[in-house]
Amino acid sequence: MTRDNIPAVLLLADGTVFHGKSCGVVGTATGEIAFNTAMTGYQEVFTDPSYFGQVLVMATSHIGNYGVHRDEIESSSCKVSGIIIKKFSDIASRTDSNGTLQEFLVRDRIAGICDIDTRALVRHIRKAGAMNCIISSDDLDIASLKKKLLQVPSMDGLELSSKVACQEAFEFGNPLAEHRVAVLDFGVKLNILRCLAERGCYLKVFPLQATQEDILAFQPDGIMYSNGPGDPSAMPATIALIRELIKTGIPGFGICLGHQLIGLSQGLQTVKMFNGHRGINHPVKNLITGKSEITSQNHGFVISHDSVKNNQDIEVTHQHLNDGTIAGIRLKSQPVFSVQYHPEASAGPHDSRYLFDQFVENIVKAKASVTT
Repeated sequence: MTRDNIPAVLLLADGTVFHGKSCGVVGTATGEIAFNTAMTGYQEVFTDPSYFGQVLVMATSHIGNYGVHRDEIESSSCKVSGIIIKKFSDIASRTDSNGTLQEFLVRDRIAGICDIDTRALVRHIRKAGAMNCIISSDDLDIASLKKKLLQVPSMDGLELSSKVACQEAFEFGNPLAEHRVAVLDFGVKLNILRCLAERGCYLKVFPLQATQEDILAFQPDGIMYSNGPGDPSAMPATIALIRELIKTGIPGFGICLGHQLIGLSQGLQTVKMFNGHRGINHPVKNLITGKSEITSQNHGFVISHDSVKNNQDIEVTHQHLNDGTIAGIRLKSQPVFSVQYHPEASAGPHDSRYLFDQFVENIVKAKASVTT
């Protein structure tokens, strides 16, 4: 499937306009504009539920050249609202690809724009900050698009996990595995489940509306608090649930949104970032070991420094080296820790996979303390 030479337009909330060509399905897409600096892994990025509600700029020049593959997904479908690309490849040059990116986007009804100066666009976003935008290849009238853009809600205060989390609990992995882990699904990535299953964990993934009784009935040895989209402060019921689960003493591990929700459950605060962190080359320092790691990140909110200073039960364990933001915490009173980035990191890097081992080690210690 190739694209017709259809014009498209990108309008930002501040009035900035870019003209280009359509890619993906012909149509209109809206959401908060964000940019990702990764040079590989576009299929994993587009299927990451944490991107729900966002129109994504890929900063690298060529996208789509190696097509798509059935195993390189983080969820069942594309979760981005729309895509913005400089050079879009209509062909898949990899011999074992399962199709082109164009076919993949059309299947999931994702609209995009290409043949624009993404370098200039990213430079503009870096200066102006995150904002809403609209892409369209079926309505090129700027006045009309401005009216439509005014109807798009702000990401600040927006709850989105309910749009991407599972609706019913399901199980994953080997039922005879050594450890049982409950996964709270806020938009979990498939490779988080894989990383846990590979380490001897049998998983039950719970929907957003699950109760404490539902989760504890599984008799979990550990609890994973997953990634997901939206503003964590807009999830008060989930924050309250996590607060009660932490009190049980069951080892916990939070990733990205799960990290933020753990923080909020302990009285910390989150703040919206000017641009956010999205890419696979973010340097983070482990303040416990003194070692640094290159990480995969995708978030627009962070735990505030000021709120951590006033909480005696919180230890900051990881720090983002580009801007000093908090990248990881642990509770001193409970075997619970979390990170702001993605240790499952597919297609990479894998510097942070040790965090899954650390979680399993906490589970083993907790089980040993019960039997002695």
